[in-house]
Amino acid sequence: MIEEPFSRGESFLHALDPRAKLIAVTAFSLATAISASLPGPLLGLCLAVVLTALARLDAKALIKRVLAVNLFILFLWLVLPFTVPGESFFSLGFLTASREGVALALLVTVKSNAILLAFIALTATSDAPAIGQALRRLRVPDKLSFLFLFTYRYIHVIAREYELLATTAKLRGFVPRTSMHTYRTYANLLAMTLIKSFDQSRRVYEAMLLRGFHGKFYSLREFRMTPRDAVFLAFMIGASAFLALAGMPQGVFYG
Repeated sequence: MIEEPFSRGESFLHALDPRAKLIAVTAFSLATAISASLPGPLLGLCLAVVLTALARLDAKALIKRVLAVNLFILFLWLVLPFTVPGESFFSLGFLTASREGVALALLVTVKSNAILLAFIALTATSDAPAIGQALRRLRVPDKLSFLFLFTYRYIHVIAREYELLATTAKLRGFVPRTSMHTYRTYANLLAMTLIKSFDQSRRVYEAMLLRGFHGKFYSLREFRMTPRDAVFLAFMIGASAFLALAGMPQGVFYG
């Protein structure tokens, strides 16, 4: 079963038109990503936190996702400060961290968390079919919206197939160890997961063709842009432009 815990709610953001949210999060993400100095991303992070609060999301599920992303960012902190050349900041034995490396790691951390929170607040508050239809209504090519919907669907199919095979292996007495038997077992599990998922996807596709599918989804859901959606979208575009200006290097303003 596909779980979308953030898509159900009665908050202000849940009620917005998915098209407005997609445009808003795209503008925000681009403005945050191109920022070269810290003030812009910091302001973006503050705005993203406010959006997350407005969405009234489940705190436990939100923290779980934020920690998962920051686990990867932690590796940047173990590498960037010691590999980016620049002025010495501190030393750990024979390793010397540079101020420029620390500043770069901090910039990446703030940008990543700002974009992550904004995406959760603005896209996860709509379900995947609504996002797919919104992409199509925004004149995104049908093949891309089709690819988005099926990629989302089959990620969960692959995960379910792996869980079933892993449970079967455990019921037959498999206990993971550091041994060649364990490595072979996991390799077989992964191979069988891909094979079974591929077979199931082919059967589903053939069933869709028999029902008249020709590369396009139709929906009975109607999108209607309200004045509230327009005001929110205008605010987010203006805020994104301000963030982009705030994130420019100081030298830009002084020639």
